[in-house]
Amino acid sequence: MWFWWLMTVCDLSIPLLLIVSGRIMWKHPPKKINWGIGYRTERSMKNMETWKFAHLHCGRSWWKIGWLLLVFSAGIHLLLYHAPQERIGVVGGILCTVQCVILLLPVFMTERALKKHFTDDGIPRS
Repeated sequence: MWFWWLMTVCDLSIPLLLIVSGRIMWKHPPKKINWGIGYRTERSMKNMETWKFAHLHCGRSWWKIGWLLLVFSAGIHLLLYHAPQERIGVVGGILCTVQCVILLLPVFMTERALKKHFTDDGIPRS
């Protein structure tokens, strides 16, 4: 039973991290472009407009995906409540891997949105 709790906590920590960090990025992005904290890519750091856009876009995406992953992951772990340890470990490991891959998807989506809404120099497209 302790292993089920351990895997449940581990697998729910990634969605919770997405929810919290997404909300912070979305509602309270860093005030200045910097190399220490925030959504830092070459395209997002062109100017303040691209910086704000990237934080808003990625933050909202992480927040939404975090909630979906939280519900999905909790449901999976409820189904595994009395399962053998081996099954809990395998399913939990697969779930954690899938969550980590999904965590990266908003980065690609944000870069695509930046490219669509701004030129390579950071000027808004009309």
